[in-house]
Amino acid sequence: MDYRRFFEDAIDQLHAEKRYRVFANLERIVGRFPRALWRTADATREITVWCSNDYLGMGQHPKVIAAMHDASSRMGSGAGGTRNISGTNHPLVELELELADLHGKEAGLVFTSGFVSNEASISTIARLLPNCLILSDELNHASMIEGVKRSGAEKRIFRHNDLAHLEELLKAAGRERAKLIVFESVYSMDGDIAPIEAIADLAEKYNAMTYIDEVHAVGMYGERGGGITDREGLSHRIDIIEGTLAKAFGTLGGYIAGPKSVIDAVRSYAPGFIFTTALPPVIAAAATESIRHLKTSQEERRLHQQQAQLTKQVLAQANLPVMPSETHIVPLHVGDPELCKKASDRLLEQHGIYIQPINYPTVPRGTERLRITPTPFHSNELIVELKDALVEVWTALGIPFSTGETSPVEADDRVVTLAVSKAGG
Repeated sequence: MDYRRFFEDAIDQLHAEKRYRVFANLERIVGRFPRALWRTADATREITVWCSNDYLGMGQHPKVIAAMHDASSRMGSGAGGTRNISGTNHPLVELELELADLHGKEAGLVFTSGFVSNEASISTIARLLPNCLILSDELNHASMIEGVKRSGAEKRIFRHNDLAHLEELLKAAGRERAKLIVFESVYSMDGDIAPIEAIADLAEKYNAMTYIDEVHAVGMYGERGGGITDREGLSHRIDIIEGTLAKAFGTLGGYIAGPKSVIDAVRSYAPGFIFTTALPPVIAAAATESIRHLKTSQEERRLHQQQAQLTKQVLAQANLPVMPSETHIVPLHVGDPELCKKASDRLLEQHGIYIQPINYPTVPRGTERLRITPTPFHSNELIVELKDALVEVWTALGIPFSTGETSPVEADDRVVTLAVSKAGG
């Protein structure tokens, strides 16, 4: 049997569907975010990154870097093993206390990634609840879907943000059956927000537990950066809040925060926690410093929202197909996997702008897009450069503009200049 051929066929299938992924070789430049070096076999070139999940640039904040340097000089680089084998390093203890405080919960638990935290927590919580029924939003992240699958529990998928459908499923299950509602606050591909308060109302009405994924919102929203639940004063109404340290906080890892009994149960029963090497002290120290800073500083969030809104406005005025978004996510519709990849390649090669194409299965077929994530460090000038580059690419490749035509209706330069001027540039 030619085993290798099976894998070659699998890769060939991705190529045939125009969704084979190629990763750019990038090197970030400390102090010059969002600038980075793009390395190829032939050359090294400086480019601008427009799709980083380091939403606030905290991965290069002086306080965060200093905390990491200090921890490495005192404790070295690694954690030394799982927490069951080598104990819990002190910065990790501090980090979990900081996370519990961030969300107003009794306890927190840190994992090596946001994927692992969702997979391990959802599967363990549902498995420990007798005859649990999981109700999952249809657009939940792959990590949440994997957690649902691994739980072995019965599941029902409710239509995205559809409260009537969710209530129908809850009512059919009855108040006495154990139920876990799993959903996200910010859905990262479309940039929309869940009706959190209404879901909490339904959970209370039908006696269900709630589990929310806040990975694209923590650090970004709320008076202290606790996410959408923080912004809307709803943290106390959600049982388990899951988040990441790898996006707005600029480091690495995932976590959950909630009642002490639930956190302790996940800590004690989840294989994804028990058998995984702990987060290194250098990462934990850096994450803690980032969280502490964003609990008190509003400037990063203010500038971020300003630049995200300006980006949407400038691109829309150029008739580029900006998809509706309630948040900092700026999706630009392409609708074809091959064109999406070509647009990404042309932006990088011709304009020095990196935006990774988003194709199936991350988004449904026919909704392929470029996902733009402005940061406080994307200046007004960079936004105008992005607009000009996108117009050139859309025109060159014949991608439809928002008018449905294949040639641009040029934005009035005076309007764009006014928008940039009002934003303070």
